[in-house]
Amino acid sequence: MRQIDPDFLALPLRQLADAALQRARDLGAEHADFRLERVRGETLNLFDARLEGSMDADDLGYAVRVIRDGTWGFAAGIELTPEAAAAVAEQAVEVARVAAAVNREPVELAPEPVHAGATWVSSYEVDPFSVPLKEKVALLADWSAGLLKDPRVDHVAASLMQVKEQKFYADTAGTDTTQQRVRTHPVLTAMRAAEGRFDDMRTLAPPAGRGYEYLTGTGWDFPSEVALLPELLEEKLKAPSVEAGPYDLVIHPSNLWLTIHESIGHATELDRALGYEAAYAGTSFATFDKLGTLQYGSPIMNVTGDRTAEHGLATIGYDDEGVATRRFDIVREGRLVGYQLDRRMALLKGLGSSNGCAFADSPGHVPIQRMANVSLLPAGDGPSTEELISRVERGLFILGDKSWSIDMQRYNFQFTGQRFYLIENGRVTGQVRDVAYQATTTDFWRSMEAVGGPQTYVLGGAMNCGKGQPGQVAPVSHGCPSALFRGVKILNTVQEGGK
Repeated sequence: MRQIDPDFLALPLRQLADAALQRARDLGAEHADFRLERVRGETLNLFDARLEGSMDADDLGYAVRVIRDGTWGFAAGIELTPEAAAAVAEQAVEVARVAAAVNREPVELAPEPVHAGATWVSSYEVDPFSVPLKEKVALLADWSAGLLKDPRVDHVAASLMQVKEQKFYADTAGTDTTQQRVRTHPVLTAMRAAEGRFDDMRTLAPPAGRGYEYLTGTGWDFPSEVALLPELLEEKLKAPSVEAGPYDLVIHPSNLWLTIHESIGHATELDRALGYEAAYAGTSFATFDKLGTLQYGSPIMNVTGDRTAEHGLATIGYDDEGVATRRFDIVREGRLVGYQLDRRMALLKGLGSSNGCAFADSPGHVPIQRMANVSLLPAGDGPSTEELISRVERGLFILGDKSWSIDMQRYNFQFTGQRFYLIENGRVTGQVRDVAYQATTTDFWRSMEAVGGPQTYVLGGAMNCGKGQPGQVAPVSHGCPSALFRGVKILNTVQEGGK
């Protein structure tokens, strides 16, 4: 089992927390929490096997959040002395004092058990920051050079993003937690201009809560996937344009995860459903009055939020309010049964306790309600992807994400993809292009006739989910099996563009 880095533990974590929390108590705060974090990020970008740029950032600081007279206060600092931490606490209390004059809704938090001295480390084998930069660049360049040797490829872009996040949290109730997690995302994209067109083909490997071992054979076979890109790209460039109309769809997890993210994940954040989150990408059609009654999808639709999934991007032991994370139901047998919650939202609507969905992306930002790993569950004895395809007379098999669009209520949407294969009489017959599928959220999920078995399940996701003002970025995974949808509207994107 991996340990938290000694250099982080050597920081004056407890001394700073004690100074800040005591000062907040002395100034009358009903609640105070202290969060010190270090976030290290590294990004590499190569073009045609040559390094174009690299970024290595290290963000270290701390934040104090208080409730005084039922009002939030927040402040952040970077000077690692008890005196500076106490001064930051004073600033947070002063913010609450000034804001109280305009606060019309007293802030209270749902109760949470005390978790004293808790530690947690994510599931990874090789710390990506222990691997020399030269070695990482060489691996990406080798994959790129292999693609460039193929005459069907004109150019290759390669990137690698790695993050190590370390957090110490303490509050006036007695909870203190120390945690460390890493995440990694390699991407290769082959490009070519031919047949009077320009197009690309990207790897489907998702970002993952793994270390550098992800690039060297654990969790994904990158050499095999990279080797397929030239053939797939050539077929895509020669593919005919799709005929618009209704189709049955078999959607692979590499595409369906994004539809889950936009139409379920964001729609079931309770702050969004209540209208507290509105300026950044809107609110939600899944309003609180629909809890327990909204038929979100077909009876085979079961969706969970899970902050504990192994290798999930949103996986953590304790959230940024000291809440022990867990798995919880959002949709059960097609019906909306739960929301993603932080401590304030849980108490505000009488939903008991938080399910661990508070997160801040840096020491300079206040925690807000963020997405868990929201996933569509497979059928225990469900079919393979090939079996789902065999049930379709006229349809499309969709792999890989690309562009998307959804309205401010998370209701009307359209999605494209990396690859679209025509299905005729239960068999895949070749790629088509210029495809987008369009629906409303409830029509789409109610049209789901079958979900694949566990053997089709993949944990996809994104490193950069945006929310809040000032904007924050959070990592989140979405697992799902392959799934079969009936009668979904397909657009020809070229025709829609008036060309």
